[in-house]
Order: sequence, then C-alpha cells, then structure tokens
Amino acid sequence: MDNLTIKQFNHLKYRTRYLKTNLLFLLVIPFFFTACTENYTPKPRGYFRITFPEREYKNFESNAPYKFETPVYSVILPDSSSLAEAWWYNINFPKMKGTIHLSYKNLTGNLNEYVEESRSLVYKHTIKADAINEQAFIKPDENIYGVLYEIKGNAASPYQFFVTDSSKHFLRGALYFNVYPNKDSLAPVFKFIKKDIIHLMESVEWKN
Repeated sequence: MDNLTIKQFNHLKYRTRYLKTNLLFLLVIPFFFTACTENYTPKPRGYFRITFPEREYKNFESNAPYKFETPVYSVILPDSSSLAEAWWYNINFPKMKGTIHLSYKNLTGNLNEYVEESRSLVYKHTIKADAINEQAFIKPDENIYGVLYEIKGNAASPYQFFVTDSSKHFLRGALYFNVYPNKDSLAPVFKFIKKDIIHLMESVEWKN
C-alpha cells in the first residue's frame, strides 16, 4: 500500500464513512423539515365565545335629580375619580369588561355649551373611527331630548350619548372597555350593550 500502513488505511476508511454519514444527515434533515412545513397554513385568530345574559331591567333610584332603568347584570357605583362631581356614576358590566361613565350637569342657560362639549369629546375619536353616526331621541311629553353617537372602528369608546330636558338637567354617558379595542372581537358586545344604552336613555325621568 505504498506509504500507507494497514492501520492508517483502516483509519482513512473509517473517516470516509463518517464524513459520508454526516453529509447524508445534513442533506436529509433540511428536506425533512421542508416536507413537514410545506403544507402548513396559519390558522386565523379565534375569539372567545360570549354568552349574553337574559335582558332584564331594574329601577335605579338615588338622591340624584334623575332616575332610569339599568340592566340587572350591571353594577352601579358612584364615580370615585378625582374629577367626579355630584351624581356622577359608573355603570359596570363585569362579565363584558365594559363601563358606562355617567356625568351630570345642572343647566343654567348653558345648554349649547354642554351639547357642543359632548360633541367635541365624541369627535376626538375621529383618528381611530371609521365613521360616526348620530341618532336623535325626542320625547317632548316627557322632556327627553338626546343624541346617541355610534363611533365605528377601533375607537376606545364605541358609544357616547347625552339626555337633557333642555332647561335644568344634562346627563351624559360614555361607554369604555377594559380591553384593547378590537371591532371584530367586540362587535357582539357592542351590539348587546347598545340596546341597554337606548333603554337607559328612553327610561330617564327628571325628579324636578
């Protein structure tokens, strides 16, 4: 074997087989992973299934100069924020992680000021909104005049509204959620609570 000893020759054969085995391994493994992932299709993101409660209402009575009907599955608490004023309340929907923030103002000939302020607060959501719809509520026999704003898209507040008697009382509400706004996943919740907001607006009564 010329200059190779038998021991060196056997060692060379072993090294050759070792290199061939590793080369085959390196060629097969990428093919294996390619075959496994070739037909993979990402699944669309799923959303939680929401079971809504039976719709039922109860009277909300307090020392406030107004009253209304609210869902039995909601919890009403006085607004404890530092900016809160008398007769401000939060209507919480625990299972839906939403809250209607109610604020009240006693009118002293400044109705237009509060109407414009309410409208301005709604249109601050224009950047995120796809559209903003306005729905008027008028019940002259009961001194109820109001507007429901529906803010479509991924805005932080999907609904805002106000109700007034046009002379003494001005009640404003804004719905917010404790989750990141997503119009697709929250659409059923929006639709459900919208009916509760309309019922609240239509059931408002002024005490004086």
